[in-house]
Amino acid sequence: MERAPVNGLNLELLQELKNSLITAQKDGSKGVILTSSLPTIFSGGLDIMEMYKPDMKRARQFWEELQETWLTLYGLGIPTAAAINGACPAGGCLMAMSCEYRVFVNGKHTMGLNETKLGIVAPTWFKDVYISTIGYRRAELALLQGALFLPQQALEINLVDEIASNKEDALTKCQKFIDSFSKIPAIGRRATKLSLRDGIMNKLKKNRESDVNVFLKYLENPFVQKGLDLYIQSLKKKN
Repeated sequence: MERAPVNGLNLELLQELKNSLITAQKDGSKGVILTSSLPTIFSGGLDIMEMYKPDMKRARQFWEELQETWLTLYGLGIPTAAAINGACPAGGCLMAMSCEYRVFVNGKHTMGLNETKLGIVAPTWFKDVYISTIGYRRAELALLQGALFLPQQALEINLVDEIASNKEDALTKCQKFIDSFSKIPAIGRRATKLSLRDGIMNKLKKNRESDVNVFLKYLENPFVQKGLDLYIQSLKKKN
């Protein structure tokens, strides 16, 4: 991902990511490593400007693209790994969790679903992936508190699989994971992956339109817009 300053997931970045994943699979790639070109940020999550005082037509398109990109990544037939080289909250955490293997570069950066700290609620399918990754009880507490985890903490709760000393080390570890499937028949591997992930994917597929409508209704809530405005103003002060 390469969209300064924080790899905010806007409509265009999601489209590019989805298309890149589809192309990699069609071209017969051995696997995909998802990472960031930014030195200290993996992804800051969903671009808040897609939700602040939105054009509702674009907002619908944005959410539908988010759904489609996630379904593509989560169900990709080839191996996927995330080299998490920096901060990874909210939607960034979702993208990392959706990969089969996660390597977190050591440092002071954190990852997790911190939506409650922003006064919002993580969508159901975000929560489902979180629960499947770290277990119900840990996910419940983390979601309620909007917790963010340092690398060692993330490793201890199985949010990530390994810690790396730097980005290059993370990429090497991710490549090693992908290479571990060199002697595994692709058809059996893919079918097994889908059988493990179909439950969460099908839950969204069956409720895609209602999920979009919940998101759009949420955006129309004046309290939500006020909260987003306060958050944006706080970011401006920091800058």
